[in-house]
Amino acid sequence: MKRILIIISFMLVTTIFSCKTSPKFNYPISEKDKISDNYFGTKIDDPYRWLEDDNSDKTKEWVKTQNEFTSNFLNGIPFKKDIVSRLTEIYNYERYSAPFKSNGKYFYFKNDGLQNQSTLYMQEKLDAEPKLILDPNKLSDDGTVALSDISISKDGKYLAYSISRGGSDWNEIYVKEIETLKNTEDVIKWVKFSGITWYKNGFFYSRYPEPEEKDKLKNANKFQKVYYHELGKKQRDDKLIYENLTNENRMYGITISTDQKYLFLSESETTSGNAIYFRKADVDKDKFVKIAEGFEYDYNILDNINGKLYIITNDEAPKYRLIAVDINNIERDKWVTIIPESENVLNWASLGSDKIIASYMQDAKSKLLIFDYKGIAKGELALPGIGTCAEFNSKISDFEGFYSFSSFTIPSATYRYDFITGKSEIFRQPSIKGINFDDYITEQVFYTSKDGTKIPMFITRKKDVKLDGNAPTILYGYGGFNISITPSFNITRMIWLENGGIYAVANIRGGGEYGENWHKAGMKLNKQNVFDDFIAGAEYLVNKKYTNSSKLAIQGGSNGGLLVGAVTNQRPDLFKVSLAHVGVMDMLRYQHFTIGRAWSSDYGLCEDSTMFNYLYKYSPIHNISKTANYPAIMVLTADHDDRVVPAHSFKYIATLQEKYKGENPVIIRIDTQAGHGAGKPVAKTIDEAADIYSFVYKNMGLNPYKK
Repeated sequence: MKRILIIISFMLVTTIFSCKTSPKFNYPISEKDKISDNYFGTKIDDPYRWLEDDNSDKTKEWVKTQNEFTSNFLNGIPFKKDIVSRLTEIYNYERYSAPFKSNGKYFYFKNDGLQNQSTLYMQEKLDAEPKLILDPNKLSDDGTVALSDISISKDGKYLAYSISRGGSDWNEIYVKEIETLKNTEDVIKWVKFSGITWYKNGFFYSRYPEPEEKDKLKNANKFQKVYYHELGKKQRDDKLIYENLTNENRMYGITISTDQKYLFLSESETTSGNAIYFRKADVDKDKFVKIAEGFEYDYNILDNINGKLYIITNDEAPKYRLIAVDINNIERDKWVTIIPESENVLNWASLGSDKIIASYMQDAKSKLLIFDYKGIAKGELALPGIGTCAEFNSKISDFEGFYSFSSFTIPSATYRYDFITGKSEIFRQPSIKGINFDDYITEQVFYTSKDGTKIPMFITRKKDVKLDGNAPTILYGYGGFNISITPSFNITRMIWLENGGIYAVANIRGGGEYGENWHKAGMKLNKQNVFDDFIAGAEYLVNKKYTNSSKLAIQGGSNGGLLVGAVTNQRPDLFKVSLAHVGVMDMLRYQHFTIGRAWSSDYGLCEDSTMFNYLYKYSPIHNISKTANYPAIMVLTADHDDRVVPAHSFKYIATLQEKYKGENPVIIRIDTQAGHGAGKPVAKTIDEAADIYSFVYKNMGLNPYKK
């Protein structure tokens, strides 16, 4: 495709959004450039492209004025302080991660309640005194430095940990001596989308070339390489393990077998599909041998068991199966199926004491089955109810494992499983004062989408909420990248539920709830299915008298932000409030920033004429109407989001404020020293939740704390 950038003039045309645009709101000034692109003969104006430059003084001033406007609006809501107070009260409870074992010791994360970041503890035995190993709260005054990953050395002497600053995907790796709790001089920078894999006296990691300072949060990430760092050496002396100089968009990661005999290399170029390689760990001159070709299927190596690699894959199994590949005979026709594909999706598996704990999704909720290494069924590990088992921590030689379970109204509790007796017991369970979870109920319903497809939806509410069509309701969705939205607990959500609100989650196509076919049904030229599924879910809630359009809010983040933007354009009459978090709003330019091109497996690229026409028809920015009566819209983004760069949200809200002539507010909340969401400190989480619920209640004409 020949793309011609037409820059008619660098002179700025100033448009002031004032009372002439909206009878109620005098939005900040957003200038317009005369810039357009030509896509296959179609001219597309892009007047707010200057907002893509996050370093310009003009963009910074725009951000400042937008935040001032939004802050004044939200702080003017009289009951916001009550929401902040209640959120702070209920957030203050102890919570723990499921422990994991390393070198015979137990490690886990704990948060006392209002700590911005959870802290890492170690215990010699389960009944021993805990030892604080790492407190991320001491890494910054405001809690905006967060842990991204940790890894314990094989001998148990060292902790390697990566940190993120201000929510960025860029990581730095440091090393701490566990005995002395002193950091070594080892520092690794410009790490992104990488694990930390220990081997001998060092570890493997993946990094990108160092970017220019001004471009580090927006420029495309290219040429990721794998290195080995030996303790005590400078990063410049790290050994290059793998690179690909012909395919700039390929991504690489290394893991190692528990016995430290084999290295595994995963190669990908988008979010779907990978190739896998292996070699002996102790022979530096050995080349990696390809086991499986990329990039049509997913392959996840669990471990080496007696010379056989156990791998979960959707190769010839859209709902996944577990296979064994003999290291000495890796030919495809010699692969052996250990656990065949079933009617439910095989989500993940853990190994321990000659057993396989296999986690399945059954209509988007967890189910754990137990097998031996030959794939013979040994029973089920019963879970407490409708919910999600997010992790099961065990290793091949372990006689015990630890897992967590949560649901919409069950705070995450941890359990200990005994492989010998087959019994499971609660290890730690949080207690939240002032909330009786027996007062709440979660039901799962199935509704029909536009093309007749049955879609599952979870609906959570207080048991005494009247289903007369008047309950305030939030509908959440995602619908992409094979990601499954399963039941989970979020304490901030209780502010909504305890005041009579309904919270619904639609498991729409594009996700992984029913395997790869469900995912593909929402990809590329099937993306409209995602929007249709979500709209049908909203209509179901209205038709079944859960709520009505004046009491219905929709919410989604990242790909879910795109969802909210698209359906708000397509059915503005159906919703009262739209909440779009860190959304992909410009479908014609997403591939030009950071890791965006990796999303092309789901979205397609406008460089293809067919995909251009399809993307252009639903791209949120390009389909904002001048005549539609939009719901109240709050866009949420952050200045350090280098996953979905904030320019998406900036350009979207500038276009909305220019074109929308109605009386509902359309505002943007731009967080500072924050990113795509991971590692957000508790203080910021509470502030954001208070703003969200205040905005929703205000625009529904409700006051949850009215005397």
